[in-house]
Amino acid sequence: MQHQHPGTALVDLDDGVLAGRSADGDVRAFEVLIRRHTPLLRAYARRTLGSTDELDDVVQETFITAWDKLDALEDRAHVRAWMMRILSRKCLDRIRARREHDDVNELEVAAPTDGAPERVAEARDREHAAEVALASLPEAQRRCWVMKELLGYRYEEIAEELDVPLSTVRGLLSRARKNMISLMEGWR
Repeated sequence: MQHQHPGTALVDLDDGVLAGRSADGDVRAFEVLIRRHTPLLRAYARRTLGSTDELDDVVQETFITAWDKLDALEDRAHVRAWMMRILSRKCLDRIRARREHDDVNELEVAAPTDGAPERVAEARDREHAAEVALASLPEAQRRCWVMKELLGYRYEEIAEELDVPLSTVRGLLSRARKNMISLMEGWR
């Protein structure tokens, strides 16, 4: 058990110490972790799922799972990366569930939505422009792009996660990159 000086506030403690206290049942320490990492988790969920009402749900579910499983986390200093992995799984589950509801073969859709180039060009900064561009991609392309570029998945892992052939993943990523490049061209 790490001791702290009386003057040290919970918010000043690092993730490892907070995760250790949380694992010991300290709810206040866990609340600090939640406040600290919610913006990142929300941003990631928004990029993965698109702007949907599922956003808050997956972030909340991630924290609930993390609280339940904190005991099992070996390296507490890496609690953020661990929570990102939990969130990533939950987002993929949502995406899979959505796919089961989609009868249309979305994999054939190639072009971004109407008006996207103008919206990208108007974006305030490069990151915002990239988010707008990404959001305008067809869902299958966006999924693959996020898994590859933001999460660092390998082609084989993407194919396995999304349950599609490797050739489909290659095609989707190739189209996603072309679309991202052409959408970002207009941005200055």
